[in-house]
Amino acid sequence: MKRLIAGAAMALTGLTGAAMAQEYPERPIMMMVSYGAGGATDFQARIVTMTAGNEDALGMPIAILNKPGAGGRVGWNWLATQAEADGYTLGAYNIPHFIAQSIEGGVEYSAASFEPIANWGADPAVLIVGADSPFNSLQDVVDYAKANPGKLTTSGAGLYVGHHIAVLQMEKAGDMKMAYIPTKGGGAAAMKAVIAGDMMAGVNNLSDAYRAAEAGNVKILAVADLERNSFLPDVPTMKEAGLDVDNASVNFRGVMVPKGTPQEIIDKLAAVVPAMFAHKSVASKMEAGGSPMHIMNREEVQAMWAAREKTLTELLAGL
Repeated sequence: MKRLIAGAAMALTGLTGAAMAQEYPERPIMMMVSYGAGGATDFQARIVTMTAGNEDALGMPIAILNKPGAGGRVGWNWLATQAEADGYTLGAYNIPHFIAQSIEGGVEYSAASFEPIANWGADPAVLIVGADSPFNSLQDVVDYAKANPGKLTTSGAGLYVGHHIAVLQMEKAGDMKMAYIPTKGGGAAAMKAVIAGDMMAGVNNLSDAYRAAEAGNVKILAVADLERNSFLPDVPTMKEAGLDVDNASVNFRGVMVPKGTPQEIIDKLAAVVPAMFAHKSVASKMEAGGSPMHIMNREEVQAMWAAREKTLTELLAGL
């Protein structure tokens, strides 16, 4: 009898889960972005979710909620500890940012706090200077930093985000010291600090820098990746320009949910969201904004998270 009751309960649970997934979503969804409006993550998140309300997607719109602060820590702490795990609260992730921060400590989250859904982009870090800067190459920057230890003011979006990791790698590779200054307000504020001349240099996202360079506001001197980027074919990688910096700081962006979200909802999101990212209108707007796309499904993202956690643990121990 007990076995019959247990079997019936399991069957009922399965039916309930299937019904939940079929009905989901019944109302608009919110996606938390840990950075301010106007930065690359916010800009891209609004583009990649623009077709969510289509009948061949989720059938409900996704609204963006910005929770900036402390290089993403404010938003991800909230998502891990306060957000409802009901499928109606999604989060944008940035790798290496939140994984590096969890390795360094002082936060309430780790990779185990979230469930990845899908990845939409891979945005390399780039070294930038103001349009009227006397620096015209990575070597110019290295020469100044070596001759003036700790005096090359360099902006970035926070501590242990991709920008900071690129700077740490540059310092090690060049045997030099830069004055890395995390800027409140994320990548957009860090970019403005360089444009305004408040910082001598900056490390920012390619997508943000591309738009600023197109407007004539900055010069992009090098890319922290293994290969040149198609958006900047004339800009060398840091390795090409003489610094042994790899792709550890490349900013992967995508969608995740808090741990505890029903598996049926995770499965539905995982089935729908990658196709949503691949919509032709999304691709065209990302292309126009200088935003590199790199779509990965849930299984691919899980493997990427695990690989990046291993790499970052080793890298940060060495730095």
